[in-house]
Amino acid sequence: MGDKIFYTTIFISLLIAIIIVFFVVSIILYHRRYIKLQRARISAEITILENERKRIAADLHDALGPLLSTVKLNINSIEVEDAGDQEIIQKSGRYIDEIIQSLRQISYNLLPNTLERKGLPEAVREFIRNVSRTQGPLIDFQAFPQLDVPPEKAIHIFRIIQEIVHNTIKHAQARELQIVLTREQSSLLLLAKENGRGFDVKKTKNTTTGLGIKSLEIRADIMHGTFSIHSHPGQGTQYFIKIPVG
Repeated sequence: MGDKIFYTTIFISLLIAIIIVFFVVSIILYHRRYIKLQRARISAEITILENERKRIAADLHDALGPLLSTVKLNINSIEVEDAGDQEIIQKSGRYIDEIIQSLRQISYNLLPNTLERKGLPEAVREFIRNVSRTQGPLIDFQAFPQLDVPPEKAIHIFRIIQEIVHNTIKHAQARELQIVLTREQSSLLLLAKENGRGFDVKKTKNTTTGLGIKSLEIRADIMHGTFSIHSHPGQGTQYFIKIPVG
């Protein structure tokens, strides 16, 4: 009788253990599927966003820019004798110039043509020069030579650097930001370090609803790379991205 109770207890215990393991594994697999779907969704959003940026930038640069220049030429070709009318034409020309300049800046923000013409390092330098015109941290960018980055990866790396710079300016209250872009064998390394106020990385990831850090992770994942961020309150923030480039 005692043996029967003992074996029954063992059997029930094993059955309960199997059920618990089954539920734990199911939860883990569900969580992984959920994360995978979330990453796929964000990846699709980023891809759509980049395609739209490219399309709009091309429309602004190739269509509206020349059209406005033609309008200005037509306006300036109008012959008038009244001084008031001449002043109106001159003002209209200046307004069109301002609009053209604004369109160029918008087009650059959407997709810098320097990235295609001169490559990633020069596009980053140009971006940093534009950002540094306004108040912000001292940005030191170093790119080692012979960085042959494929165009499909260059745009993602450029966006990652943009996001890091914008985060530093907007949130970090840092005095200095150092960015290094270099090559190590068959990988491209991006390192960034700022001396701002820092933050709790885990808490931020769990509470933030925007793309932010997630977009950095997803962009690195799209390039089959790795992304890590280290930060603590009062100790600044460090970013490290490693991307295979063949």
